Amino acid sequence: MLLAGGTDGNGGGDGPAMVLLHGFGAPGEDLASLWRVIEAPRGTRFVFPAAPIELGGPYGDGRAWWRIDLARFEATVRAGRYRELAAEVPEGLPEARAVLVDLLDAIERELGAARGAILLGGFSQGAMLSIDVALRSEAKLAGLVVLSGTIVAAEEWAPLFPRLRGLRVFQSHGTADPLLSFAVAERLRDEMTAAGADVTWVPFRGGHGIGPEVVTALGPFARKALAGSP
Repeated sequence: MLLAGGTDGNGGGDGPAMVLLHGFGAPGEDLASLWRVIEAPRGTRFVFPAAPIELGGPYGDGRAWWRIDLARFEATVRAGRYRELAAEVPEGLPEARAVLVDLLDAIERELGAARGAILLGGFSQGAMLSIDVALRSEAKLAGLVVLSGTIVAAEEWAPLFPRLRGLRVFQSHGTADPLLSFAVAERLRDEMTAAGADVTWVPFRGGHGIGPEVVTALGPFARKALAGSP
């Protein structure tokens, strides 16, 4: 995992931690440049984990939290069968969840940042995994960041949403996202809000990415979520 920020720019100090997971097919350091532009509280350590699966081939040094049958996924998207995608429990999700939980334990053990001092999130597949872990966590996180994420494992998630009550959640999504439906992102927002989560919703005009307005809005959210964290 790559460390940044903190008191020395390399993750030093004893401040809170912001853990950001990259998306499918990206290298582990894909989101690392964000630490310089997200105006988080002074001393915040940034952690950028690399997913466990090396994809190789056309993906080069790209990695994944779980494998995706891209041909099938793209056919399902073209057909507009988003409900079918939301219902699926991705093969490899439980294993990815275990990896992330172990990582959070290591952050607490080695960096001294307990769950309540961790702002967890990610982009796309990394966002989905972050949601899954937040829903199952007994200890409440400082907050959750969902960048262009969506619903998976819908039946498993549905009864777990009340666990997000009172949790600060930042969610952004492009209105023209060709991969992950904007409408399903709105459904996710509504599910979390109905369960009592404090959702900051940042839609933006764009596709599957992180717009500049998203980065700008993340600063105030991070400062609020991490204020007074242990």
